[in-house]
Amino acid sequence: MARLIYSAIASLDGYVEDAQGRFDWAAPDAEVLAAVNGLERPIGTYLYGRRMYETMAVWETMNAGPEQSAGMRDFAELWRAADKVVYSRTLPTASTARTRIEREFDPDSVRRLKETSASDITVGGSELAGQAIAAGLVDECHLFLNPVVVGGGKRALPDGRHLALELLDLRRFRSGVVHLHYRLGA
Repeated sequence: MARLIYSAIASLDGYVEDAQGRFDWAAPDAEVLAAVNGLERPIGTYLYGRRMYETMAVWETMNAGPEQSAGMRDFAELWRAADKVVYSRTLPTASTARTRIEREFDPDSVRRLKETSASDITVGGSELAGQAIAAGLVDECHLFLNPVVVGGGKRALPDGRHLALELLDLRRFRSGVVHLHYRLGA
């Protein structure tokens, strides 16, 4: 059975966006991007809400020329190779290949996807991840905590939930970013 994995790049105080909706402080350097790419390599399907999908869709047409770093070219190739499921009531059509739109998040459908998928699945975006966590679907969580405190914004993890976590691994990067890898439901 495939694992459903939630990955997020967050501030030290637990936000994926600051109060103004900015996340420029979260741009990974080459070392962190290489680690992210390593985690993304076995992923066969991305689950997104509309806003995260619209943010990530730039990878569909990202120029893979020499002006892009090797890490960015690698991520673009990984992203294009994976299937995408976008949960949106308002998005009329997908703007990227290998993408389908679902109007409602259906936990039973995601359970079936996990049972039948040959590759792992990620859930992108904290709001959708919160729904998947609440439904008991998320198996693992990768948090890349940046050495910045933003003081508010959109939380990486849902409020009002008690989560039992088992630390599987941690890694410190030269930039001060710390990667924490947890199993949920431990």
